[in-house]
Amino acid sequence: MRTQTGQLSFDLSTNSFSKVLFDTIKIGIIKSNLIAMFAGLSMALFVNEIPFFDKIGSIALAFIGSSLVIGSAGAFNNLYDRDIDVIMERTKRRPTVTGRVSMTTGLVIGIGMAIVGLFVLYMASPLAALFGFLGLFLYVVPYTMWTKRRTVYNTEVGSLSGATPPLIGWAAISSDMMHPGIAALFLLMVIWQMPHFYAIAIRRMEEYRAANIPMLPVAKGIRRTYLQMNAYLVALIASSFLFWSFNPYIAITNALLSAAWLILSFVGYRRMQESGWARSMFIFSLNHITVVLLFVIGYSLLMPLF
Repeated sequence: MRTQTGQLSFDLSTNSFSKVLFDTIKIGIIKSNLIAMFAGLSMALFVNEIPFFDKIGSIALAFIGSSLVIGSAGAFNNLYDRDIDVIMERTKRRPTVTGRVSMTTGLVIGIGMAIVGLFVLYMASPLAALFGFLGLFLYVVPYTMWTKRRTVYNTEVGSLSGATPPLIGWAAISSDMMHPGIAALFLLMVIWQMPHFYAIAIRRMEEYRAANIPMLPVAKGIRRTYLQMNAYLVALIASSFLFWSFNPYIAITNALLSAAWLILSFVGYRRMQESGWARSMFIFSLNHITVVLLFVIGYSLLMPLF
C-alpha cells in the first residue's frame, strides 16, 4: 500500500500483515522477555502465598501490558537504526529498512503500543507501569540513541533495560521490592546479558565494524572480550547464591550452569575457531537462561500444590 506521496506504508495483504507487524515490533524478543516477566510474577505469587487464580486479572494485564511496551521499544529501535540496519545481514530485511513500514507508520505503532501498554500495566499496578516506562526509556534513549553508536559500554546500558521484565512481573503482584529473590532475578538478567551479547558481537563482528558500532570485540579485540566475558561469568556464579533464601536448588543450578559456561569459555577459546567458540557460547547462554527461568516458574507455581 502506498501513500499519496508514494512512500511505502503497511503491506496490508492477508499473508504478510502479521509478519510485517511482528518483524517491526521484534516478536521474538517479546516472547523471550515475557518468560522473564512471568518468572518475576510467579516468584511474587509464591513469596506472598497468593494463589494463582486470585490474581488472574493482574497476570493477564501484566502479559498484555508487557507485550505492548516491549513491542513499542522494538519499533522505536528499528526506526532509529534504519541507517545501520541496512548494512547488517541479519537486519537488512526489517520492514523499517525495506520501506514496508514508513517512519510515520512506525511512530504510530511505537507510540500507540507504548501508551496502551503503560496504561494496561498501570491497571495491574502503578509500580508495574513505572518499571515498564523505565525499561522502555532505558532501551530507546540511553541505549539506542546515546550509547549504542558511541561507546563499548552500550551493552551494559542495554542490559539494564533487559533486566526490567522480572521487576514488572513482581510489581504486578507485590509492591515489596526488597525481597532477595527479585534482587537475584534482576542481577541474573543484568549479568547474563553481558556474555550473551558479547557472543553475538563476536559472531557478527564484521557487520558491526561495517556499521561503525563500537561493540567490545570491534573496539578492543577478541582477547579483551574473552577476558571481560569471563569476569561476568564469575560474577554470575557469585550472584547465584542470592537465590539461596528463595530456593537452594535454584541457587545451585544457576551456579553449576554458570560454572559450566565459564569452563566452556576457557576450553572453547583455546581449542575452537573464534566463530565456533562464539556460537557455542551463544547457544549455551540461551539454554542457561531458559533452564533457570523455567525452574523459577515451575517451583513457584507447583510447590503450593504439594
